[in-house]
Amino acid sequence: MGSDLVREARRRAGLTQRELAERAGTTQSAIARLESGKTSPSFETVRRLLKLCGFSLLVQLEPYDDSDLAQAKAALRRTPDERLDQLDAGLSFARQLQAAYAQVRGA
Repeated sequence: MGSDLVREARRRAGLTQRELAERAGTTQSAIARLESGKTSPSFETVRRLLKLCGFSLLVQLEPYDDSDLAQAKAALRRTPDERLDQLDAGLSFARQLQAAYAQVRGA
């Protein structure tokens, strides 16, 4: 994961591995090993390399949202006919919204 972030940041910055290595005070081969996943950089190393590419790494904790999973499980409890009925009702509602929007825009 850290290797992917470093590679993406370097590419977005338009830097070669050699240029990033020079900025970081290391070798091109060290950057290549890191980007290929042959070495596992520390969090601080990833953060430092991203900064040298002109990016910052924002890390935050967010509550886990499993609502998609709950909706999928609920859908699987329905029969195929019930799922089709629900889909049809959703399409009907979308068409009504579209017609109302067209009417408002035409007014």
